[in-house]
Amino acid sequence: MKTFLTTIITVLAIGFYSLASAVPPGMEVEFTKSPMGKVVFSGQFHADKGKKCEDCHPKLFEQKKGTAQIKMDDHQAGEKFCFACHNDKVSFKADGNCNRCHKP
Repeated sequence: MKTFLTTIITVLAIGFYSLASAVPPGMEVEFTKSPMGKVVFSGQFHADKGKKCEDCHPKLFEQKKGTAQIKMDDHQAGEKFCFACHNDKVSFKADGNCNRCHKP
């Protein structure tokens, strides 16, 4: 019984942690390491489009700050990171639309 309770508590803690690590509506996060300019992710903008945190976390993005190392090759690969939706099917295609996300 003790092992069962420990397992349940661990699973719940991981679930709450994954939701807490996502960028919720009303918050933004800036990614500033790109040589093409910073990218600002708006939790509110995506929520207004019907997206939920669990749509991307932890399936597309790990829950640790700074772990998403998005490379140019990922743009063409699709189905990874932002490009799972930004593929011209779900939302605008990222490839060739750099200035929609990257700002000086």
